[in-house]
Amino acid sequence: MNFTLELEKINNQGLMRTLSLVDTCDLPWIKWEGKNLYNLSSNDYLGLAQDKNLWEEFTNVWLNNSQLNMGAASSRLMTGNHFFYDETEKLLEELYGRPALFFNSGYHANTGILKAVTSKTDLIISDKLVHASLIDGIHLSAATHFRYNHNNYDHLEKILIQKRHLFKETIIVTESIFSMDGDCADLKKLVELKSKYNLTLYVDEAHAIGALGENGLGLCEVNNVLNEIDFIVCPMGKAMGSVGAFVITNPSTHKWLINKARTLIYSTALPPINMAWNYLIITKLKQFNPRRVHLNNISIYFKNQLSILNYTTNSNSHIIPIIIVENNHTCMLSHDLKNEGFYTTAVRPPTVPEGTSRIRISLNSTMSTNELDIFFNIFTSTLAKIKIL
Repeated sequence: MNFTLELEKINNQGLMRTLSLVDTCDLPWIKWEGKNLYNLSSNDYLGLAQDKNLWEEFTNVWLNNSQLNMGAASSRLMTGNHFFYDETEKLLEELYGRPALFFNSGYHANTGILKAVTSKTDLIISDKLVHASLIDGIHLSAATHFRYNHNNYDHLEKILIQKRHLFKETIIVTESIFSMDGDCADLKKLVELKSKYNLTLYVDEAHAIGALGENGLGLCEVNNVLNEIDFIVCPMGKAMGSVGAFVITNPSTHKWLINKARTLIYSTALPPINMAWNYLIITKLKQFNPRRVHLNNISIYFKNQLSILNYTTNSNSHIIPIIIVENNHTCMLSHDLKNEGFYTTAVRPPTVPEGTSRIRISLNSTMSTNELDIFFNIFTSTLAKIKIL
């Protein structure tokens, strides 16, 4: 392949990606190219990753612990399954009532689990807008795969009527909060279909764990279906302010994954210091409820402000896409907003479908309505200047 020519095509389509050098400040700020910008692109929904009080507590309690090595040095099945893995998984089992198993990331979890639990006799049906790690996990599996239109459960049921009887097992795969659109799956409807068609449900809570629920256990908790979902995958890298991911499942599947999930078996384990931080965050999940309440309130406020501009959104969460459509216009808007003091990123295909390029707004609990009002004033003037809406 001639990479130079292919890169030129990507650039001409307005799809060129580059790495920007950023540094953290006190949330909700970020340092970009030497300037402090108001950060509207972070997935640190509760502000935990940059919480100085939490870090001070962690360092005072844990950093003198001789077990907190900076590297695990081997996989969990060799010598990497250290004390804090065990303690954190026990804590999660108490919260969920079922075994938990930690992976190195949500990507490791989704690509490892879906391959491990399926065979050629199985069917996977996924929501059309599930994110990349789920898509890659499905592609790595041996199962037959169909997609249903986004959150369209009539379409899903039509596929089930036509195909379910042809396969031994059928797994429905969805996100709970969709990462690019901010809308939610109807988990109660999926549980209803599970019972009707004898299905397995696989729910990725990447953008809900920590951010939703009185106990911070995500959309599954909000919908009171924690015990009805066969696989609950919860990455720690977003609202939880850490690294790694865990899956909640039944005891026999838990054992199966330890024996068959290649991304668990053949990856060096997370360092003890990271797992100690995970343990601390999970012990405090319920205490973060005031942050979740504020996050919900400012999300409602932001969407109300958008409606004043006659812009409608299907988002019912803290992720709010502003669809611009055209790739280059989206990049122009992102660039101009950065120049005006607001860090926003342009999200373009293949991350989102063709013709839906957008500015993806990610709110967090450290934000105030006063600062968001300033954003809207600049946003409207910037739109007028570049004449794209």
